[in-house]
Amino acid sequence: MDKPEVSVVIPVYNEVDNVGPLADEVKAAMETAGKTFELIYVDDGSNDGTPAACDKIGWVRCIVHKKNAGQSAATITGIKAAQADLIVTLDGDRQNDPASIPDLLAALKDADVAQGIRKKRNDKLNRRIASRTAYIIRNLFLRDRIKDIGCSLRAFPREAGLMLPQFNGVHRLMPAIFVFMGMKVAQVPTEHRARTAGVSKYGNLKRGARGLLDLMGLYWLKKRIYKWSRNESEHSQLTTESTEHTENS
Repeated sequence: MDKPEVSVVIPVYNEVDNVGPLADEVKAAMETAGKTFELIYVDDGSNDGTPAACDKIGWVRCIVHKKNAGQSAATITGIKAAQADLIVTLDGDRQNDPASIPDLLAALKDADVAQGIRKKRNDKLNRRIASRTAYIIRNLFLRDRIKDIGCSLRAFPREAGLMLPQFNGVHRLMPAIFVFMGMKVAQVPTEHRARTAGVSKYGNLKRGARGLLDLMGLYWLKKRIYKWSRNESEHSQLTTESTEHTENS
């Protein structure tokens, strides 16, 4: 197959009933966008038959983690495996609506990154309150101005994805990090749906405790991260400098 224009990366964990319908929705969305694509499912150690369900689809790529490593690790695995220069990510629970993907791709005409903003969240009230509180606190310290950092529906250059620091939680913090890298981030209203199959893998208490640690780490990272450049030669130089710095530290 020729190199696709877009690689759609979806981490999944125990989503056996969602992978088939979601693949069909992604295919329809990419046909609407008029882009050639590949769909990469990264199974993060599921024990419910999700990899077998992915294999039955036939036309998707399925990468399997032998052990559960977390959504961030699965996302990074997908970015590394992608063949296209442009990445689209979304969650595997079907709450992110793939029909919003064409809007994200269109927004890239005037931006480096397109970040989804859920117009109407179909989550419980306590989760919506927790997210709003986290946004207020985060922007007091970081000033990244990302309205919905928790939306996994986003589009960005693969090279920028490869520059991301690799740590547990980076999948949630990508848009803020892209801002720190000097990239122009377009925030695009997207649809959000109620979960119809499977169960949520996160709780507010766990998210809150991790969020405080992430905030401290991002505050440190903001002043030290290398900047993104559309100029390929300049970007390559920045990548080289980053490697040399690591080796000499």
